[in-house]
Amino acid sequence: MIIRSSFRAAWWAKNRHVQTIWGAIFRKIPELPVAERKRLELPDGDFIDVDIYFKTKKPTILLLHGLEGSSDSHYIRGLIDVLREHDFRVVVMHFRGCSGESNRLLQSYHSGISEDLQLVLELLQSIDISVDYLVGFSLGGNVLLKWLGEKHSKHTVKAAVAISVPLLLDECATAIEQGFSKVYSGRLLKTLRQKALLKKMNFGEQMMLSPEKIKKLKSFWEFDNHFTAPVHGFESVENYYTKASSRQFLKNISLPTLVIHAKDDPFMTPNVIPTNEELSTHVIFELAERGGHVGFIEGAAPWSAKYYLEQRIIEFLTSQNVE
Repeated sequence: MIIRSSFRAAWWAKNRHVQTIWGAIFRKIPELPVAERKRLELPDGDFIDVDIYFKTKKPTILLLHGLEGSSDSHYIRGLIDVLREHDFRVVVMHFRGCSGESNRLLQSYHSGISEDLQLVLELLQSIDISVDYLVGFSLGGNVLLKWLGEKHSKHTVKAAVAISVPLLLDECATAIEQGFSKVYSGRLLKTLRQKALLKKMNFGEQMMLSPEKIKKLKSFWEFDNHFTAPVHGFESVENYYTKASSRQFLKNISLPTLVIHAKDDPFMTPNVIPTNEELSTHVIFELAERGGHVGFIEGAAPWSAKYYLEQRIIEFLTSQNVE
């Protein structure tokens, strides 16, 4: 079901780019206790690091960051701070290579790597951490929705929230190269190229790309065509975008799921928004006129900014009454 969001952008932050960049540049990042980091060893010889906050037993929320994010991302830390007030235990899953240390394999992560989410849930269970809720941002939200639609077993998840999800990856790869949005793609591609160069250094001829070619990858279409798709076993960039896009999985979701999306998200176009017919009866698709990408900034003045997403996530999850 598609519903109209109650979010109203602050008068001083109606522009979609202001909404998108405000938290990263101007928000005072909350001080949090030092997390307990656990390294989860994977069957393929690689690892995934998770950060665990707060010793309370239940309920437990697993957070999935966006592209090139981590537990230090402003939206992750802001949500953790609010969750602390509601007595949740929080676990942050770092995608491979995003915890501050390069992963061991040539392959790392991509927008459709839902199998890693399943592995993390199972490995957490093996150390007596049962996950009740999932919250994913951007790329992490895409992975989350894909995982939900695939109907994996061996988990304890009861509800989920996905924020600013690139539901159609081809549309988003094109949109982020338009106008001011190229600032975002340039920043993200810079770190992705750095990681690709490190992979080339470590794996040599296993990568067909030369360092010179890597440095010339200036768009997501180019990067995903020459690096992401071949390294992760996809036939082409089109094949990767088709298989990894999460919109096709929305109709199969069988757990209560809230998806929050802004029409003015500069990472995508209105074409990514699904129809009611594409949604499972378990999915609430909350659509806002404004909000940017993982923004949703409210407040009477810049010095008293409020963050709608955090309160909306809490409201939805607590309404699920997990004991």
